[in-house]
Amino acid sequence: MWKPLARLQASNGRVEISHLMKRELDLDAARGFMLVWMALTHLPTAITPWVNQPFGYFTSSEGFIFLSALFTGRIYYRLLTRGGVRKMSARLLVRTLRLYGYHVLLLAFAFIVAARYAIGAHSVGLYNLLDYYFAAGPSHAIVQSLLLIYRPPLLDIIPLYIIFLLMSPVVIVAATRIGWRLILGGSFVLWFLAQFGLREVSYAFLSHHAGLKIPLNEMGAFNLWGWQLVWIVGMWCGVRWARDDFPAEKWAKKLWVPSAVVAVAFCAVRYVQIFGLNLGQSSILFDKWHLGVVPVINSIAVALLLIRFRSFVKPLAIRPLVLMGQSSLQVFSAHFLFCFVGIGMMGAADRIYGGWKQVILVTCTFAALLLVAKVYARPELSSGTGGGREERAPARSIAPAEN
Repeated sequence: MWKPLARLQASNGRVEISHLMKRELDLDAARGFMLVWMALTHLPTAITPWVNQPFGYFTSSEGFIFLSALFTGRIYYRLLTRGGVRKMSARLLVRTLRLYGYHVLLLAFAFIVAARYAIGAHSVGLYNLLDYYFAAGPSHAIVQSLLLIYRPPLLDIIPLYIIFLLMSPVVIVAATRIGWRLILGGSFVLWFLAQFGLREVSYAFLSHHAGLKIPLNEMGAFNLWGWQLVWIVGMWCGVRWARDDFPAEKWAKKLWVPSAVVAVAFCAVRYVQIFGLNLGQSSILFDKWHLGVVPVINSIAVALLLIRFRSFVKPLAIRPLVLMGQSSLQVFSAHFLFCFVGIGMMGAADRIYGGWKQVILVTCTFAALLLVAKVYARPELSSGTGGGREERAPARSIAPAEN
């Protein structure tokens, strides 16, 4: 049984921690790793093609969304049982509004700074990134983006995250009343239909009956109907973890051999594809934007392997990764600013050329992200405690990590 190492007790909206949450710190480090991986994928450098799906047919986005959902399910289910629906919903709304605020700031940077630079410096990369903003006009684009309808490339994962957070209180409350079986079944049906054009059908319906006037491709690359499965399953795992009923280690011990075969096979196919394999009509099964069946199976297999061999992975839970994971909302949002800077540095090229420029960009990006993480991280981490060590801390009161 995968038991939480911390026993939480309610105390005026705070929680008492009798032991350092080492396993939770490991998960924070995993979330920090996903953020580092995501930033390296988005920065336009020479290594970008090699860090995009380097371990098979799954990306940092799946890992980050799943881990965020895991923590959301665990923390807010406990808040529901101790503080009621109103308190849980209010806290989740605050968290959602915080992320929405970061999104608005990023949109302001994109439309004010990046758009002007794209015109003045003839930056093809930035202009292509904001082509709908220039084509439709600032007023229309700004309104649509604030409504989360227009989702500029690169920033399109944030509206997805916001929508998932908004629906989380409803899902958690519904699951307590009708059970998770119906919730998970409905989520799977939506994911299945997403593979056969549910997004296009819903877009056509809204265009005809609700007057939606924006090209489908400007509503983001991520298929909401497919990706909701990651969030729902992640919350289900988090709720089971909060109930001390999440036998992930038992599952991993039983399934690690077939998981290893699947992981190695998909990794091999991935690199054969990089060097010229044409997937043809089967490419829909591998599609990451619709969250095809292959990314789902590949992600599950790798997750089970990581759980099974956690003792070998533990040393990688270093303090910088834990800090980033603890401050995930802030680090997640901040990394987009440096991506805009990198795209502006490209000029008319497809990436930044010049080794020193790439080194400066990557160095400044991660120095800034680590600073953001240190500013927003939990006090005991910022002071040097934790980060994967075996120490135990005396009981103390801290706020649960919600980022």
